[in-house]
Order: sequence, then C-alpha cells, then structure tokens
Amino acid sequence: MIWAYPDIRLTLLLAGVFVLLYLLYLTRFWSINRRLKVEKQRLFTKLIIRTAYFILFLIAFAGPSIGNSFKEVKEEGKDIFIAVDLSQSMNATDIGPSRLQRIKFELKNLIKSFPSDRIGLIIFSSEAFLQCPLTFDQTVIQLYIDGLNTGLVPNAGTDLTAPLKMALERFQKDESQEIKSKSVILISDGENFGDDLEGTIADLADNGVKVFSLGIGTEQGSEIPRGNGVVIDPETGKPAITKLESQSLRLSSSETGGEYFEISDESQQVGDLISALDRLEGGVANTRMVEASSNKYFYFLLAALGLALLDMILPIKTIKL
Repeated sequence: MIWAYPDIRLTLLLAGVFVLLYLLYLTRFWSINRRLKVEKQRLFTKLIIRTAYFILFLIAFAGPSIGNSFKEVKEEGKDIFIAVDLSQSMNATDIGPSRLQRIKFELKNLIKSFPSDRIGLIIFSSEAFLQCPLTFDQTVIQLYIDGLNTGLVPNAGTDLTAPLKMALERFQKDESQEIKSKSVILISDGENFGDDLEGTIADLADNGVKVFSLGIGTEQGSEIPRGNGVVIDPETGKPAITKLESQSLRLSSSETGGEYFEISDESQQVGDLISALDRLEGGVANTRMVEASSNKYFYFLLAALGLALLDMILPIKTIKL
C-alpha cells in the first residue's frame, strides 16, 4: 500500500488530540452523572463506534493507494517570442513609473505563468535584435528583462515589421523536431514607421504563428523624457507627444488569429493576455505511458461518514434512570 500523504507526525498528533478530547468528554460525562447508574457496556459501544470512524477518517486523510494503473500522458509545449519596443517613446510616463518599467514588471509575472514552455526575447526600435533565443531557462530570461533599456537599440523610429520577421525566421530555422504552437507577444505603444507590415502578417498567418499584441500608453499621451529635458519635435519646435496608437497592433493580432490587449488608463489586461496564451493548445511533443497508483481514500471516507451518520441518528443510551 502506498500513502499519498504519509505524515506520521500529523496523524499521531490528530490521534492524540482525539484521545485527549474524548477522555475529557468521558470525565465530564461521569462527573455530571456520578449519582446516576451508568450502563458501561453501552458507553463502551459508543466509544468503539466513534474510535472506528475516527481511524477511518485518518486513513482516508493519508490517501491510501492500492494497486496500480497505467495512463497515457501527453507532453505539450508552446514556443513564445516576446518582442519589446525599446524606442524613446517607451520612456513616456503616462503609464507610471514609465511605459518600459511597467512592461518589465508585468513580463516577470507573465513568464512565471509558463514554466514548461520555451520563451525567447526580441528587442526592437527601428531595427530588431535577438536578445535571447528560445529557452526553458526562466532565470536567463529574467536577467535579460532586468537589463532592458532604450539605449540597447538604435532609435530612429519604430518598425513593427522587423521583430515579427525575426520571430518568423527563428521559428522556421528551429531545429527542434517537436511540434509546438508558436506565438509572438508584440509589446509596443503602436507607433509604426516600417513598411510591409501586412505582408509579414500574412507570412506569419500562413506559418501558423499567432501574434498577441499588448499596447501600452494612453490616448492623451505624454512628453518623452530625455536626460534632464524632453524630446523636441523638429517640425514644431515643441515637446513631442507620444500617444497609444493601436491600429497596427490590432491588425497584427486579428490577421494571425491572436488577440489585442492593452495597458492604459482605462484597461489593465495583462491577466487576460496570460489567460489567452494559457488557452492555446500546445502541440503534442510526445506521449508516454506512466504507472500510477490507484488512490482508494474514498472508500475509507465513505465508511467513516456512514459510521458518523449512524452515531448521530441512532444515539446509544448510556444512562439508565
């Protein structure tokens, strides 16, 4: 017999508590009724019933497993590239403490939700760079996320096409023979100055890669900090204002079968993004037969409940007047 919860100390503790409380009960019972004639045999019978179902409860609590069974286990997995916009506009503070700092915080929680999946990191602005290839090592991913800043990439505008192309190329060159679902989390404020976004989206859709976009920012927008000042719009000579522009992000998601989510003054949808990714059916990487013990706690629990019910509805008279 195999026990699912073989905690002997806890079992002995519960048994000790039961014995102590029942002795107190008997002492109080005898004290109250010391002038009455007690039918000891019936009192002893009641003690036997209560002790029996308490022991059965303890056995059920320990989870006894009798016999073995074989089950087919399917090992599933997902490959997820996270593409993070590191253009200067991500330093805007309309989402506190800044857009980028908020994204770094949310990403740490997000990757913890997928411990058995491979995750990679792409950073981009006007160009895209592979920061970390697909890996199961979440510690490495966390380190790269900690180091994200807008100084890592050239800042000459934002091109949403570049990270999507890079993710697609990496998926196509992946030498892993396992069949997995493939997706990209595209994180940006949505300002897009690149070309051929629609063509890249079509290629992603043809290869079964879903894009889940996460827009960050507000419709009112914010100035863009730079050093001790702000970024100046060369056309107007005034501080540049960056706003959330979701059109390109929504297009990327809708055309590939993904979804669009948002972090703004009105929406906080990172939890919804995690749920959507969790609902993805990971490709079956492998199947294997495992031997599992058959837990029979229910039978002991049912017997204990039966005796307890009998004890309640059929009380045994212990006092004879």
